[in-house]
Amino acid sequence: MFERLTRYFRAPEQKASRAAALVALQSAGRARWTPRDYVALAREGYMKNAIVHRAVRLVAENVASVTWLLFEGEAERDTHPLLDLLARPNPRQDGAAFVESVTAHLLLAGNAYIEHVALDGAVRELHALRPDRMRLVPGGDGWPEAYDYSVGGRTLRFAQDAPLPPILHLTQFHPLDDHYGLAAAEPAAIAINTHNTAASWNKALLDNAARPSGALVYAGPDAARLTDSQFERLKSELDGNYQGARNAGRPMLLEGGLDWKPMSLSPKDMDFLDAKHNAAREIALCFGVPPMLLGIPGDNTYANYQEANRALFRATVLPLAARLGAALAQWLSPAFGAVRLAVDTDRIEALSFDRAALWERVSTATFLTVNEKRAAVGYAPVEGGDVF
Repeated sequence: MFERLTRYFRAPEQKASRAAALVALQSAGRARWTPRDYVALAREGYMKNAIVHRAVRLVAENVASVTWLLFEGEAERDTHPLLDLLARPNPRQDGAAFVESVTAHLLLAGNAYIEHVALDGAVRELHALRPDRMRLVPGGDGWPEAYDYSVGGRTLRFAQDAPLPPILHLTQFHPLDDHYGLAAAEPAAIAINTHNTAASWNKALLDNAARPSGALVYAGPDAARLTDSQFERLKSELDGNYQGARNAGRPMLLEGGLDWKPMSLSPKDMDFLDAKHNAAREIALCFGVPPMLLGIPGDNTYANYQEANRALFRATVLPLAARLGAALAQWLSPAFGAVRLAVDTDRIEALSFDRAALWERVSTATFLTVNEKRAAVGYAPVEGGDVF
């Protein structure tokens, strides 16, 4: 009787991310940690470097701003449960914030992990998991058989043997690694360090703008050295009157017997600014962002910002968004059927010029039927459209 009442009054099943409440598990299999330091790349790059920060945000925010189109076969669906899920993936994030997190992880770590949460067999939520907390567990055939998510000394294992695996692992191509991707920040690491060091040097230069970068040589009448009291007085005057931003550019007053001998190169002689800008251009190159959009002077190969924006979308944003949509549709196909996610390029303002030129060419093509013209611009066929 008690067991029947317990089953009757059992609390209803609730949906929640499994990684949000971790359980320590003991399981066989050797885990393989990612061979790179994501925390260091994120801290030295995204959190300290203005070029990396803006480049990642520029790409991630534009990928997150695209509008998804869903197709079942050749038919476009205006409403679909998968579109609703992407618009509201979890209670903490809207669709744009979720896609921005996934894209930023992919750029900074080379890997992005998405967990689905199901209730009564239906996928209800999607969560982006931090790459530095995830490790891959390869099976006997070399393919991933599970993923371990660790935080706070506890570990949760996601087995990948279900028809709909709980984890989607997105990677950037890595030529020497079978499991983990290559982050854009890795080939740019030297340029990032160079740029950060240049910024630190520039800050120190500002803090000590008028501190003499040389030596005061004493050549008194008897060629003797300064006394201790004279040395301390000279040192005190230098520290108080010629150090810091307040004293920048202040002329130095030398007493008899003292001569100033410069001993260091100026920033111009060291090509300091050129080295910093070259490092910034290398960073922008690795992340696929035109330097003009990041405010980097020199070598602007685009006539205006419109061309630079179009290049950003064509070369970086659209391929990344298309790959993300294809991966999501394939991963979630057991729950939502054979669907296809595509980017609605008609709603991207940066591509309006290309779109107008395409429409002009298609509309004047007399050798195409109506449906062929619609297919050329990305629209589904209509009944009776197989006519010229």
